[in-house]
Amino acid sequence: MNLVPLDLDRDLELLHGWVTHPRSHYWGLQGAGPERVRDEYRKIAENPHHHAWLGLDDDGTPLFLAETYDPAHSELAPHYAVRPGDLGMHVLVAPPTRHRAGVTSAVMRAVLDFCFAQPGIDRVVVEPDVRNDAIQRKNAEAGFVVEKDVPLHDKTGRLSFCTRTAYAMSAPHLQPAAMEFANRRLIAKAIAEFSHERLITPTHEEGDSYRFGDLTFTAQRFALEHWVVDADSLEGGPLDALDFVTGLRETLGIPEKLLGTYLEEISATLAGSAWKFTHRRETADDLVHADFQTIEAAMTEGHPGFVANNGRIGFGLQDHEAYAPEAGQPVRLRWVAVRKDASLFVTTGDEREHYLAEFGADTLDRYERTLKARGLDPDDYRYLPVHPWQWEHKVTVTFAADVARRAIVPLDEGDDRYRAQQSIRTFFNTDRPERHYVKTAIAVQNMGFLRGLSPKYMRATPPINEWVKSLVDSDEELRDCGFSVLRELAAIGYTGDAYHRTGTPSVYTKMLAALWRESPVPQLADGERLATMASLVHRDRDGNALVTALIRASGASPAEWVTAYFRAYLRPIVHCLLKHDLAFMPHGENLILVFENHVPRRVFMKDIGEEVAVMNDQPLPAEVERIRIDVSDEIKELALFTDVFDGFLRHLAGILAVDGVLSESEFWGLAGDCVRGHAKDHPDLAGRLDLFRPAFAHSCLNRLQLRNTLQMVDLTDQASSLIFAGELANPIAVSG
Repeated sequence: MNLVPLDLDRDLELLHGWVTHPRSHYWGLQGAGPERVRDEYRKIAENPHHHAWLGLDDDGTPLFLAETYDPAHSELAPHYAVRPGDLGMHVLVAPPTRHRAGVTSAVMRAVLDFCFAQPGIDRVVVEPDVRNDAIQRKNAEAGFVVEKDVPLHDKTGRLSFCTRTAYAMSAPHLQPAAMEFANRRLIAKAIAEFSHERLITPTHEEGDSYRFGDLTFTAQRFALEHWVVDADSLEGGPLDALDFVTGLRETLGIPEKLLGTYLEEISATLAGSAWKFTHRRETADDLVHADFQTIEAAMTEGHPGFVANNGRIGFGLQDHEAYAPEAGQPVRLRWVAVRKDASLFVTTGDEREHYLAEFGADTLDRYERTLKARGLDPDDYRYLPVHPWQWEHKVTVTFAADVARRAIVPLDEGDDRYRAQQSIRTFFNTDRPERHYVKTAIAVQNMGFLRGLSPKYMRATPPINEWVKSLVDSDEELRDCGFSVLRELAAIGYTGDAYHRTGTPSVYTKMLAALWRESPVPQLADGERLATMASLVHRDRDGNALVTALIRASGASPAEWVTAYFRAYLRPIVHCLLKHDLAFMPHGENLILVFENHVPRRVFMKDIGEEVAVMNDQPLPAEVERIRIDVSDEIKELALFTDVFDGFLRHLAGILAVDGVLSESEFWGLAGDCVRGHAKDHPDLAGRLDLFRPAFAHSCLNRLQLRNTLQMVDLTDQASSLIFAGELANPIAVSG
């Protein structure tokens, strides 16, 4: 949100409608005509101690009116001891034209942010009408403390103060209503996913009614033992997700020494959900027309399968508000120079040209002059981007000796602004969207891993990406489907520290590294727009699904829409598996959809270096050999059954069925048609794998995290880390 000076010539009609609306009766202008309103605000414009501001929503739509004033020059002055640094404030939110949850709280924060951004302001003063209970609740939420009631010319005002520190500590999302919302949804998800993984078994009572322990709820069950639990139906006891998990610790098999860590991830997931409930206001209909990064920031769920999916252990409140993707804040990365003889850099092109393309000749020249000013030779150094959190909490402490001896040289923050993506350590360049994503190491524990990057492991990342890109681009079927990959083109890592010199891999050898990945923006045609595939399983805080809104807006029938989606996503995955024995990790956050007229037409696959596997003995370049794995045909098939069907499509099928858009039988019938259509077009691949087998091994994600929330799997041998719980019926085996 943004505040601009009120312009009476431009804004009078709008202003008159707001201040005379019945909802604005405490504003004191009921029944006033336009000229009276003009006179009132002309007085403010002529008063050097009083200012009026028009508040704009993020899209530029007028949303609220704010006034700021100097209390020493107001009728408040006789009623309290005015301090230097006091600023008076009034706020009026526009009458709603549609339901948008959380608007008033967001406006209050925008106005207070604006007030405290003024030089010298330490305390904000308000005096709402004593009868206005609603605004007093919002004031208290923001950190205001009531001092006393005071008689003013048109009301009795409730004099209240909010200091800068009280506002910073207010944590408005940590309120009962937001936390109840978060607890309900997390317990509902836990019941659904732990039931899906056969860790717990709710008792069926009648109809859609179930019981688990003291809790009763309604739920719908679908193929792949997928549960959709109605969070609002939960009854039967205090709804506390932490107590719920603690009570199941033996059933879930959480090691005693890791219980606290898992509970902290649950608590952080609750806090994140409460924050999104409080601050994210986009409806599903809004997101249908939103840009790529607005959609990325609006996602409320995280990974659809994991219960503790938003841990971010290490982030404080201010870190969350600065760096979490849902905060949507601009981030400037910190840049350091690292000695070439104490680091590695791998790219498919020229290193210096890479820097010139990423931050330009002027910035590169400035960094080189910085090194020279310190008596250092720029030819001895290369340039590494660092997450601001990582610089503050790790580099200056964990690598203090390396900074002191100038093996690591602090430079400056970069010129470009970035936005954090769903993976929290990957950044999209919002100032120059054609430039690469930057993926940084960050020592934050999130969803089963400390989010570091290994320089040694990344040495092969650019060559792997080039090999995969070449294979994909040369395949006619994949070209016809529009399937492509976003290459990780360059990687850098610092290796000159004591942790590397021990020769023992650890979290400390993954703390100072980064890579660059292609942006999809330059590859778009006119009329195309982008969205993370995770958005297809997104519901807004009112429970409305984005995918349902997209299908409605597209004008296509649900079957036509889903068929187009399967051609863009499912068919290429099947082809890569059957033709090349090539498997990706194609979950929602790893795919970027390209829409045309709200219909998905093609996809970009990303995160190639860490999550691609070749499952045959085809010749590979030596530097690519790392991605080869030797597994059975049954494990190969799980690249479709587990990663696509169970990992993503069951969630999408459930949403469409619950919303009455497309039945699950139709959904899985279309999936089966897609796989059969590929087989018909490629008879030479028929029978390579049994994709229509009646059942497949049930590989469980939460069981991995519950077993070891610090490191779910060994990235160098992921197949051996899998945990199975029997079999699941194949939903396409009976389709067609």
